[in-house]
Amino acid sequence: MPPRLSCAFALSSLLAGAAAQAATAIDGDFADLSIEQLSNIVVTSVSRQEERLNNAAASIFIITASDIRRTGVRTLPEALRLAPNLQVARSDARNYAISARGFNNVLSSNKLLVMIDGRAVYSPLISGVFWDAQDVVMEDIERIEVISGPGATIWGVNAVTGVINVITRSARDTLGGLASATAGSHEKDGALRYGARLENGVHYRMYARYMNAGDADNAAGAKTATGMRRRQAGFRADADVAQGALTVTGDVYQGALSQKGTRDIFISGGNLMQRYTRKLSDNSDLRLQLVLDHTERNQPNAYIDRLSTVEAEAQHGVRLGERHSVVWGGGYRHSWDDVTPGPFTFLPGKLDMHWGNVFAQDEIALSEELKLTAGLKVEHNSYTGAEYLPNLRLAWTPDARQLVWASLARTVRAPARIDRDLYFPSKPVMVAGALRYALAGGPDFVSETANVAELGYRAQPGANLSYSATLFYADYDKLRTQEPLPVFGFAIRNLGKGTTRGLELWSRWQAGADWRLSGGLVAQDISFGLKPGSRAVASALASNDPRLRWMLRSSYDLSDAHQLDLTLRYVGKLVNPAVPHYHEMDLQWLWKVSPGVDVALIGQNLLHSAHPEFGAAPNRAVYERNALLKLTWRF
Repeated sequence: MPPRLSCAFALSSLLAGAAAQAATAIDGDFADLSIEQLSNIVVTSVSRQEERLNNAAASIFIITASDIRRTGVRTLPEALRLAPNLQVARSDARNYAISARGFNNVLSSNKLLVMIDGRAVYSPLISGVFWDAQDVVMEDIERIEVISGPGATIWGVNAVTGVINVITRSARDTLGGLASATAGSHEKDGALRYGARLENGVHYRMYARYMNAGDADNAAGAKTATGMRRRQAGFRADADVAQGALTVTGDVYQGALSQKGTRDIFISGGNLMQRYTRKLSDNSDLRLQLVLDHTERNQPNAYIDRLSTVEAEAQHGVRLGERHSVVWGGGYRHSWDDVTPGPFTFLPGKLDMHWGNVFAQDEIALSEELKLTAGLKVEHNSYTGAEYLPNLRLAWTPDARQLVWASLARTVRAPARIDRDLYFPSKPVMVAGALRYALAGGPDFVSETANVAELGYRAQPGANLSYSATLFYADYDKLRTQEPLPVFGFAIRNLGKGTTRGLELWSRWQAGADWRLSGGLVAQDISFGLKPGSRAVASALASNDPRLRWMLRSSYDLSDAHQLDLTLRYVGKLVNPAVPHYHEMDLQWLWKVSPGVDVALIGQNLLHSAHPEFGAAPNRAVYERNALLKLTWRF
């Protein structure tokens, strides 16, 4: 780790968790949180300010702590399946392809921003997320805010198709001990957590987590060598200091990932995040944040990557008069990347990268029922300089139970090292009297752009029903292509284009005192093409997303001690690589043995013995029927 980053780990200032204060009492059963209370959950990811879900002018779905507990999901990717506006496909024992509104691919789902408590887990190497390196204790999640659609004006470049923000509970809400263990035929995991209050009023928790996923099989029954062993530990502390609130979190992890024919992939890392928030007056508030992060990924026969990052942000919100609510701020992120080459390389091997931004957004009350939000973010990066990210949103609330909203936005996906600096093989070969690469990075590669229009409606017509509908259209330009060179090899260019359009629907219905139904549907059309001058293969641009997918969940309390949850989902066929459409069902039966002890029987993929979800035949993994037993003890 560079000395600069080591020194920065000693700093402390930071933005306090309005997110931690944003929702209340979500850890209980759904009986403790009515449909109306769910609609009034306070969210923070749409505007970086607290607002009721029913007033948020965006296509946003909330995965609650109760959703996570009642379905028995044990990893972040599996939890994200609960959001109908996300496409989640498991490609093998540890890898997932996760996207919103298209562009789904294990290696290049590069337009979706993912955060854990506001800390971006985006990799500047691939402009995506290594899901095998992301984990939290499931019982510590307060909610997951999932926004489909652009969020760049607030969150910056790479928030093109959506934003995911995993928000954990305050240490004040996790006092005492918790132990959980899950075991099944293919995997097992466990967690220990303890929280307490110090005499000075500081609340804290510490945790340790372990998981072991066995190798998945392919359709022929052969092992795919994609299992993993992973362990992680960390802490969170929350305190009232300096007329404000301070939150400090930290995590360290280490893992071994199987791969065929050679040594395991070794991953490790650690992060420290500090957040400070203060209410300056009745009409003004301040938030500060500092993130320090270090990751390593040693992949034999590929590369070794060591990445260290420091990021600082500041935000000020102020209400001006009766009509204007302004939030503005800025941030700076610096990364030191060091890649040791294998069969391919990144040139230069060592690279300092920076991202700086300023933003401002004004919510203008045109009338009591009509609000216009105008925002602009200017973000500067090492590759393309300044990028401009504007957004306009109009929200109309004809009454307290309805919201009609519309949005226009421009967003970009900035270049990553895989676009500019990737070369294969690591040493050029002599062809036609010159040294050449089979694949050369694009030194002139610029940002991919998208212009997006949305129209949405959200309503709660009664105490037992709520629903949301969104129409969207996006026009993409300068998409990444792999262009053949005249003599030999390929180069990365921006000669692709495309459009996406579709409909997103979801609803929750309290069918009875002990029975709740929820579900969602996404129908979309995605098309891609080549710009004049391109000689690339057009099919290589296509994202592998279904035209239709839907899910339906049933949550039923059999008695005070027994709960039964069923999830039925449908995913349409994928085209490139081809995967057949499928229906699938998951189940959890939860028995509350005592106030502190739960036993859960979890069944996954109950409709088929095995089925593929992503990847090319014949070597792709199949997702097998699975049964697990989970024990949770709170003390």
